[in-house]
Amino acid sequence: MRVGDIMSRHVEFIPGDATVVEAAELMGELDVGALPVGRAEELEGIVTDRDILYRVVAKGLGGAEVLVRDVATRPVIGCGTEDTLQAAMDLMATHSIRRLAVRDGEGRVVGWITLADLARHLLVGSEPLQVSLRALSEAPAQAR
Repeated sequence: MRVGDIMSRHVEFIPGDATVVEAAELMGELDVGALPVGRAEELEGIVTDRDILYRVVAKGLGGAEVLVRDVATRPVIGCGTEDTLQAAMDLMATHSIRRLAVRDGEGRVVGWITLADLARHLLVGSEPLQVSLRALSEAPAQAR
């Protein structure tokens, strides 16, 4: 299975000159923990909820005055749509990260893949796990 098969294709970017408050509001609206900074053709970085917590809140800075580009993480680690899921997991483990930008052959961001995407796919796609879960859910209550 390839990254392109399970990645999120809708990617919402935030401009580097947006404020941290704007980024936090957008993260809340989208229910995500990170936003790519820039645009698909020119990815400047990634701003995460942890970046905001440690680089703004913990330092007592005002999120309305701090720009996203000033607290964004760089470089953004990424992979390609044709990379295997194992390759994506290896990258995440090597760099201790939870998400990867997915780029096409020209370097344009065409998707995003997260640990949650991988876990969901691996859990749902595992026949032995599904059989075990089904057996548990169908077992009489006293047997559990």
